[in-house]
Amino acid sequence: MNFAGDFDLMEKQILVGHTDRVWSLAWKPATGVDGIPAVLASCSGDKTVRIWEQSPATGSFQCKAVLEETHTRTVRSCAWSPSGKLLATGSFDATTAIWEHVGGDYECVSTLEGHENEVKSVSWNASGSLLATCGRDKSVWIWEVLPGNEFECVSVLQGHTQDVKMVQWHPSLDILFSCSYDNTIKIWAEDGDTDDWRCVQTLGESDSGHTSSVWALSFNSDGGKMVTCSDDLTLKIWGADITRMQSGDGNASWSHLCTLSGYHDRTIFSVHWSREGIIASGAADDAIRLFVENKDCLVDGPTYQLLLKKDKAHDMDVNSVKWSSMESRLLASASDDGMIKIWELVSLP
Repeated sequence: MNFAGDFDLMEKQILVGHTDRVWSLAWKPATGVDGIPAVLASCSGDKTVRIWEQSPATGSFQCKAVLEETHTRTVRSCAWSPSGKLLATGSFDATTAIWEHVGGDYECVSTLEGHENEVKSVSWNASGSLLATCGRDKSVWIWEVLPGNEFECVSVLQGHTQDVKMVQWHPSLDILFSCSYDNTIKIWAEDGDTDDWRCVQTLGESDSGHTSSVWALSFNSDGGKMVTCSDDLTLKIWGADITRMQSGDGNASWSHLCTLSGYHDRTIFSVHWSREGIIASGAADDAIRLFVENKDCLVDGPTYQLLLKKDKAHDMDVNSVKWSSMESRLLASASDDGMIKIWELVSLP
């Protein structure tokens, strides 16, 4: 993808409805393509989840459902299963709710309990057979999806020494990544002999890692690279030999490729890598920044450059940035200001 020339992030729409800060966003898989309207889920400090759908006629998004009266505290994270059949929501009430779209309504079909306190993040694996949750109790839980919307906890992973901010499955392999206030990213895999999940690698300060809390991570399209963001005001790019990983070589370790520093002066809360290779970041300075790989100088490994910075994207902290799963130039952002914004990346003439 060639990113020569000037670009702008054009505000397409503001989605209003949440009455408190909006924490997280999730585009429903396989929507926004082949005539299927794009669907976006959002979750908030107002204890609700909202489902937004794009009108094929006008292109604008409308709220189609409000999922409420289930969580009793902030809903911090939401994620669709790969098929789009189920939506998982993690809450500060220590539960994870599983929602199913039945008829015209969303029903809570299962509630997962076990974390001692706030659940911070939820993530499905590529096949939809496993769900991971993490929280302030420093633990990561892996749940197996059973028939009849039953979920069984198959592993509780203790290894982080602080609040775990985010869990994210690798896009194609059953390898789980978690990032924490303890300044590390941990990589978890199943031991083929014992079926036990274990930590196979920790990326910390001694690995050219972050020097402060790690907030979020995201993978590029083939899963061979990962970007992480932190309180230390940097983005870091990590790489692994994807061919070795796919062949089942558990020793295919991740290593630091480069650090993007000097671009942010406040905490970076969210990062997301688009299919065509654009990294978006959302931060405490209310701005959204986009980065692309600099193809001109590959002598010492990859380097990245700022494509654009959208100042005052929101009135307050930007908590989440998410590229649409299908429409690769559509970006959604969520903020402490209670707003969700839909943006389109456009080339300027």
